[in-house]
Amino acid sequence: MKPDKEQVHSLIRHEKGELLAKNELVSRSVIRNLIREAILAMENAYIPYSNFRVGSALLTAKQKIYTGCNIENAALTPTNCAERTAFYNAISDGVRNFAAIAIVGGNDGIITDYCPPCGVCRQVMREFVDPHRFLVILAKSEEDYLVYFLEELLPLGFGPDYLNKQD
Repeated sequence: MKPDKEQVHSLIRHEKGELLAKNELVSRSVIRNLIREAILAMENAYIPYSNFRVGSALLTAKQKIYTGCNIENAALTPTNCAERTAFYNAISDGVRNFAAIAIVGGNDGIITDYCPPCGVCRQVMREFVDPHRFLVILAKSEEDYLVYFLEELLPLGFGPDYLNKQD
């Protein structure tokens, strides 16, 4: 059964870990688990230049989690962010439907603030998700997080739907 429009847009964003959903697609316990997985993914970061570890945990529509970490490169441009690493892991596995991503980061792996995705990562997310439904979870801990729809972080984002428009 397809959710009606009210159910699709029934998520209500609150600060400090409060997320309510009529359809419970992404419940508080799932969010906490995503954050936990993102924190674990930070440990795999390759960060010889910045010492800034980032971890992400990407939730598919079928409730599978793909993790990612940042991978630095001496030439800088080839560096890959944790968010893109998670997306590319899932995409290379044939997955194309996503519900949410949790992101954590900090100097020397110590999380002291929220770690929002860079512009390139926001654009990569836009390529593969519905920006009105996809959740971006920025966390300091399992209890302290903010939740946004991608469209809030990338307003008027350019996506594949623009290339398919015909007048």
